Amino acid sequence: YTAAHGSYGLCWLLKHFAMPDPKWEADTTVLAQVNILALILLPYWLAAYLLISGKAPEPPIETCFIGLMLYIMGVVIMMTADAQKHFTLKYKKGLITTGMFALIRHPNYLGEMMIYGGFATMVPHWIPKAVLAWVWLQVFLPNMKMKESSMSRYPEWDDYCARTGFLLPPPIALVRCISSARTKGE
Repeated sequence: YTAAHGSYGLCWLLKHFAMPDPKWEADTTVLAQVNILALILLPYWLAAYLLISGKAPEPPIETCFIGLMLYIMGVVIMMTADAQKHFTLKYKKGLITTGMFALIRHPNYLGEMMIYGGFATMVPHWIPKAVLAWVWLQVFLPNMKMKESSMSRYPEWDDYCARTGFLLPPPIALVRCISSARTKGE
């Protein structure tokens, strides 16, 4: 667990310095920073505390494997989507509808949810799952809805929204994608 969570911190710093997100560059008040620390960052670290302190039992290796796979795929999805968003918007402003954004509208959030879902999976205790529910419902969901409200100003939004999923691809979109890939490979 600690290797996964620690390596994510290094990945996030690498991403931050290579592709800074303007959202993280905005000035904030001390109170806002304290709130972020108290309501999001420290609760995320409860999982590590529960394991290290022995207040959560040691997880079975199979559970760690599942959690680690979620974490790895989450890092790949989040980093790829963030890189695509950064470099696409650097050269062309507008709605991104290709690559990681071709099937779902919030691949960045999906990746981050998989990362922290993987961490919570590795800790056999209810508290990490409750923290995730809190953060996802009180922070991620409102942010995703605000992002959708902002993106809806683009003329192609209605069509894009109809053919993509919020966090997961619609089944028919997956079938089309697989079929298209198979046709290209022949």
